[in-house]
Amino acid sequence: MVELDAVLWDMDGTLLDSEKLWDIPLYEFAEKLGGTLSHATRQKMVGTNVPTTMTLLFAEVGVEPTPADLADGAAWISRRTEEVFRAGLPWRPGAREALRAVRSSGVPMALVTSTERRLTEVALDTIGRDLFDATVCGDEVGGRNKPLPDPYLKAARLLGADPTRCVAVEDSPTGVASAVAAGCTVLVVPCDVPVEPGERRVFRDSLTGVDHSLLTTLLSAVG
Repeated sequence: MVELDAVLWDMDGTLLDSEKLWDIPLYEFAEKLGGTLSHATRQKMVGTNVPTTMTLLFAEVGVEPTPADLADGAAWISRRTEEVFRAGLPWRPGAREALRAVRSSGVPMALVTSTERRLTEVALDTIGRDLFDATVCGDEVGGRNKPLPDPYLKAARLLGADPTRCVAVEDSPTGVASAVAAGCTVLVVPCDVPVEPGERRVFRDSLTGVDHSLLTTLLSAVG
């Protein structure tokens, strides 16, 4: 059986049912620009980073933004999202229990999110900082965010782990692509956007019942 070096957790849509909370500032900002954000474009934003989201948003409403427009828009959305986060963050089914079950086994864990550090710190008030040995945020990978492998490679490096002996837990096509590119086995629990089958990925309907033993078995089966 392959030894599990570490477990790397995505945040939005995986641990927290927060994609629906992101809807609030994104739809509001589209209206501020005089347009409407379509469901199709919103889905393209899931799991991506701030620059990609802002580019999609301005294009959706037919506005050609200046660099200042992009920066101001990102800052507005960040402030509004923080307000929404502080009002309360709901868990995804089974996520709270899965985190604690895996943590109790002693295996190293990292949080790997496209969300910026400032907002991640707000979310960690709900999730629990003590559960993670490392956290990698979207503004800490030099612009090389998901779907590139860099966030997961950085997390594995911080934990002293071999990415090919890590299980990443993800919900979106963008996040899954990042983890697979890094060499991880991926436990996929789709939330708002379907994820296609592919290499090194195993699907579940929820995180209910997920523990160290299940993840080790998954790693061995896929590896």
